[in-house]
Amino acid sequence: MSKTLGKGTRILVADDEPEIRHVLSDLLSPLYECEAVGSAEEALELLRGGAYDLVISDIMMGGMSGLELIPLVRELSPDTVVIMISGVQTVESAINALRAGAFDYVMKPFDLHHVEAAVSRALEHHFLRVEKRRYETYLEEMVAQRTEELDGALRSLGDAYRTTLKALTAALETRDLETHGHSERVVNFSLRLGQELGLDAEQMRSLEFGSLLHDIGKIGVPDAILRKPAKLTEEEWVRMREHPLHGQKILRGIEFLEGAAKVVAQHHEKWDGGGYPLGLRGAQIDLNARIFAVADAFDAITSDRVYRAGRSYGEALAELDAYAGRQFDPHVVEAFRRVPPEEWDEIRRRSLAARERIATARRVEQVAQHLYTGSGALAH
Repeated sequence: MSKTLGKGTRILVADDEPEIRHVLSDLLSPLYECEAVGSAEEALELLRGGAYDLVISDIMMGGMSGLELIPLVRELSPDTVVIMISGVQTVESAINALRAGAFDYVMKPFDLHHVEAAVSRALEHHFLRVEKRRYETYLEEMVAQRTEELDGALRSLGDAYRTTLKALTAALETRDLETHGHSERVVNFSLRLGQELGLDAEQMRSLEFGSLLHDIGKIGVPDAILRKPAKLTEEEWVRMREHPLHGQKILRGIEFLEGAAKVVAQHHEKWDGGGYPLGLRGAQIDLNARIFAVADAFDAITSDRVYRAGRSYGEALAELDAYAGRQFDPHVVEAFRRVPPEEWDEIRRRSLAARERIATARRVEQVAQHLYTGSGALAH
């Protein structure tokens, strides 16, 4: 018998013939913890009170039969193995027992050596089943643990990317004071629209990073053009309109920004094909770029400029409606309409508050640095 078997192994015998119970108990008790009962009903009571590794049951008993017992055993203790014993020596009887879920079938009168071999095989099968289940559970726990660790690492990496990109965007905005804080607001407006349109997590990440970096290509536009207080010449407009392609080139080859690069490259395209730099139209334009275009226009209309005050939500909505189907994807404009005006106000308020907190933190850091380097007690 297997070295894994022993006194810790529990066997339950159910047979309405006392002689059979005594023979099996005498055979098995020296090696295992063995209990014997005279009916299937008694066997079920014991099974409800604790698990057994093996059940040996007669097929024909007064009351519930052994065949009826098998599914109940499996329900109470899925890993318990069942051996059927019967005086009916027919192939059909054996097939019925195995079909019901018995592991093995022993016919009366039985040879004790055959019983020992059947018990050994059944218990070996039981312990292999238990080990398999335990190993599967271990693997599931390990996979869950590793998945959680990986998710945490990816979240940390995403946060690091986000922090770096926000710092880069803030640096870019120092070149264009008129749009100070614009990127922070338009990211939040875009994400709310993306949520309304049912974007998945990957699309939302691309939309966030694309909105944040939409004007990164302005790095390639000279200050004389970017910060010119007067109207741009046609030649200067040509240079300015190159910034989407500059941005696409800057992000090229950065795998995690692949989706964002489409927003950067296409955020000035128009639904009717009248945009730039490629003149794309309709669904040719990346969905995230279409979403961004609406969010960007809303922010531009409702934000204060040097030459005018920001306009109301109602005025912004009227303008979006007027240009739906021309400049903007009408489905995105409709999604914008579904969001209550109070939500857009709250998003703007939160964006401004977050921006102010960041600015305050930077000022505190600058003061602290000045005190540290300027103090005679600290400077060396």
